[in-house]
Amino acid sequence: MAPRISRMHIGILTGGGDCPGLNALIRAATLALLRRGFRVSGIERGFWGLMRDRVRPLCQDDVLDLTAQGGTILGAHNRADPFRDFDHGGEDRSAQALALARSHGLDGVVALGGDGTVAIATQLHALGLPILVIPKTIDNDVPGTDVAFGFDSAVAIATQALDRLRTTAQAHDRVMILETMGRREGWIALAAGLGGGADLILIPERPFDLEVVVRQCQMGQVYQTHLTREGPGMSPGVGRGTVICVAEGAHAKGQGLTVAHHLSASPDPVRLGGVAEHLRTQLEPRLQSEVRTTQLGHLQRGGSATSHDRHLATLLGSAAADLVARGSFGHLVALRHGQCTAVPLHEVAGRTRPVPPDHAWMQAADALGVGFGV
Repeated sequence: MAPRISRMHIGILTGGGDCPGLNALIRAATLALLRRGFRVSGIERGFWGLMRDRVRPLCQDDVLDLTAQGGTILGAHNRADPFRDFDHGGEDRSAQALALARSHGLDGVVALGGDGTVAIATQLHALGLPILVIPKTIDNDVPGTDVAFGFDSAVAIATQALDRLRTTAQAHDRVMILETMGRREGWIALAAGLGGGADLILIPERPFDLEVVVRQCQMGQVYQTHLTREGPGMSPGVGRGTVICVAEGAHAKGQGLTVAHHLSASPDPVRLGGVAEHLRTQLEPRLQSEVRTTQLGHLQRGGSATSHDRHLATLLGSAAADLVARGSFGHLVALRHGQCTAVPLHEVAGRTRPVPPDHAWMQAADALGVGFGV
C-alpha cells in the first residue's frame, strides 16, 4: 500500500459522452486515491456539475462494484463548456466554475474525456485549477496515447455485427453495409472491418472512388454472365455476397461529409450519419444484388466494457492517482507502448488523431486484399 499523505481533496468528472468503461475507471481512480489518503468527490454530469454546484463525496462503498456496470454513476454532458455555457447563451462561466471548485476545497480534478474535455481542461488548468485528463472515447481519436478506453468495446460490438451480417450476405447474395461511429476518423471501422472480415472498409482518411466500390461489389455477386444457346444469360455461381464496413465520416473523392443534423447549442454542432444509406442509393441501381444497410449508432457506446477496456481503465485510473500524489497536473494520462506516461495537455489540445496511412492495420488490410475503394 502506498504511503498516506495529507487529505487533499480531488474531484472526478466524466466529460463528453458516455462510453463503456467509465464506471470501471471511476472505481479504479477513486480506490487508488482513497488508499493514498485523498478525499474524493464526484462532479455530476461533467463540467455542467462544476458550474451548477453538483458535487458529492465518493467513498469505497460507492465504487466497489462498478467494474461491469455500463454508463457512468456521475452522469455525462457533452454540451457543457464553462467557456461557452450554451444553457446561458454561450456565456463564459469559467470564473464561476473555478469559484465553485475553490468553495468545495478541490485541490485538483481528474477528468475523463475526449478531445473536447482536453481542450476545456487545458484552459481551466491555465487559469489555476490543477487538472488531469484520462483519454476516454470510442472514436480513439485523442492524440498522445496509443488507445483510449471505450474503443475496444465499440470495436467488439461492430465486429460482432459484421459477423452476423456476413451470414445474410452469403444467404441472399446481398451487399450488406454497416455504418460505424468515429466522427472524422476511421479507427472503429478499420479495426472492426479487419476483425469482422469485411470485403471493403471505407474510412475518412482514404476517400473512396465509387467506381472502384462498384467493381469490388460485383466481384462478390453469385450470378455470373455466361453464354447459352439463346445468347447471353445468367446462371447462379458460387459467391459470398459483399460486406462493407463504412465509418460515418467516410466520403467519396471530391464530396463532403454526410451530415445527419446540426445542434446549434453544442461545441461540436455537426452530427454525422447516414453515409451507409447514401452509399446504398448509389450502389443498388448499378448492381444485380440487393443492398441493405445497418447503422449501429449508440449501440457502440452502451453496455458493459470488454475485459480489455476494464483492464485499461484500471491501469489508467491507478496511474492518475500516482500523478496526483506527485502533484503532476496539467497532463494527459496516456498509454504508450504498453506503459502509462504523462503527456502535457498543451501538446495535445486542439488536435485529433486520424489513422496514419502507414499504420500496421492499413498495411495488413492491403496485404490481405481488403478494398478501401481506391
